[in-house]
Amino acid sequence: MSRRLAQGFSGDTAPEGAPVRAVVALGANLGDRATTLDAAVAALRRVPLVEDVRAADPIESVAVTPEGPDAAAPAYLNSVAVLSTRLAPSVLLSYLHAIEDAHGRVRRERWGDRTLDLDLIVYDDLVSDDPALTLPHPRAAERTFVLEPWLSIDPDAALPGAGRVDELLAQLRSGS
Repeated sequence: MSRRLAQGFSGDTAPEGAPVRAVVALGANLGDRATTLDAAVAALRRVPLVEDVRAADPIESVAVTPEGPDAAAPAYLNSVAVLSTRLAPSVLLSYLHAIEDAHGRVRRERWGDRTLDLDLIVYDDLVSDDPALTLPHPRAAERTFVLEPWLSIDPDAALPGAGRVDELLAQLRSGS
């Protein structure tokens, strides 16, 4: 059963104080992408109250813009990290933004080129429509570059409200 949090996240730690599983998508299409992703995973491992960080081998994908795939843009290197945390989701997101900033992330345009992009995909089974942090990530089920690396390190993964990751990925690959 999903926990629901409609608006706002209070406190610095997970709602019940016990560790929860979180899934973070990583992507980069500017600079030394592989080195940046490695450094971002290392930074995740240093975040207080975060442990057991497992990262998938990166995959390359075409850049996606609001208009759709853009093969003319620099290609992305993508990965997913699964971790355990006692941080509240909003606090974890703040750390993700700080890691992005430390790697030169500039937010000029939506879905623009970037040195590093970290998205909180899942925080336990929490469902939230808070504009500051929608959970699960609203487009995760549509992104092979999220689902494929996630499935590679968590074969039983499920996206709350959408289903098993292996089934979602199979649907995307089949075009249905």
